[in-house]
Amino acid sequence: MNYSIEGLCLKLNTREDIAPYLSQIEPNITQLEEIHLCGNTLGVGAAQALAEVLQKASAIRVRTASISHLLAYNQFPNAPPQVADFADIFTGRLITEIPTALSALCDSLIDKEHLVEVNLSDNAFGGRSVDPIVPFLSKNPSFQNFRLNNNGLGPEGGTVIANALRENAAVRKAIPAEKRSNLRIVICGRNRLEDGSASAWAEAFAAHGTLVEVRLPQNGIRMAGSVALAEGLAKCAALEWLDLQDNTLSQRGDQAFAIALPSWPDLHTLNFSDCVLSEEGEIPQVIEALAKGSNPHLRTLQLQNDNLENGTVSVLARAIGMHLKEVTRIEFQENDAEEDDEGIEELRENLIARGGKFLFSDEDEEEEEEEEDELQDAEEGDVSAEFAEVSKGKDEVFEEADDLADMLNKVSLTTS
Repeated sequence: MNYSIEGLCLKLNTREDIAPYLSQIEPNITQLEEIHLCGNTLGVGAAQALAEVLQKASAIRVRTASISHLLAYNQFPNAPPQVADFADIFTGRLITEIPTALSALCDSLIDKEHLVEVNLSDNAFGGRSVDPIVPFLSKNPSFQNFRLNNNGLGPEGGTVIANALRENAAVRKAIPAEKRSNLRIVICGRNRLEDGSASAWAEAFAAHGTLVEVRLPQNGIRMAGSVALAEGLAKCAALEWLDLQDNTLSQRGDQAFAIALPSWPDLHTLNFSDCVLSEEGEIPQVIEALAKGSNPHLRTLQLQNDNLENGTVSVLARAIGMHLKEVTRIEFQENDAEEDDEGIEELRENLIARGGKFLFSDEDEEEEEEEEDELQDAEEGDVSAEFAEVSKGKDEVFEEADDLADMLNKVSLTTS
């Protein structure tokens, strides 16, 4: 059984407000597998009533758009996957309301043994309201993916969350059957984590050691924090996707990540855009490491607005056919390289030959967007044409049915 009130912009303040919606699912609560809540706003009473229902819903999975990706990491193939999507459910709420509501919802998930993902993104509760999340984060040993994007945590709130995740690793490893953590994805962008919480996050990542995807964009993390993160993430040998866009690496962070890169043999996506990788045109050490084959399975490299000059382009161009054989996309907009550089054309030609792209300017980006729009229009046109063909076929069937009915009617009149 599936149920959704997603995107209805409902303002559910009290138990009475949410009761009509809960009454539609309670008779079959043990069969409820999906419930979609994003895009509504819940008050304390409504959240508490919902939490009581969720505690009874043993098969529930509050699905997000990325469920197909999540299933790849589901370690419980015989159980229904469960994803708690509580993103964007506190719009317009007072800061005094959110902790109680958040506590009720998170506490209802502590004992969920097959939970795959928890998504609390786009809820601006800030660092003052993170404590209600701690019991769940520190005690539930099952969830594999944690999304807390755009919540205004700040350094203090970020430290509280990171410390809870570190405690969670200890809980998982204390279970004989577990032996190791199964945390796979952590997404915590746009939260002003800054250097003040970076060390705590690094310790949490190292404690789990099983992460395959980490995204921390736009957090104001600077050199010292970058060094700590590099050292912590180096313990995650299975890392495939790293996004640190719009933080500051500079020389020290660049060096730390150049040392860490060989720790991730399966890395396929690396986003260091807006990270101040280069100063005064120097070639970043991470680029030199990649060019020497530190990550042979790299496919996407994002280096926008990093003060990179022609020297960096030349290094990439020389490596593209040797140690960067799987790269199909390089984003290089808003750097200081000259467009007529031979390396740029070499990179572009190599990537196009692979079916990939080299984005050097805003024009390249605009051209790509136009191509995507045209492709989408074509796909929509194909669907419309297919629908029209099906409709035409239905019309023909109905016409034949009408003709047959007329013929039978005439036969009936004749025999009469």
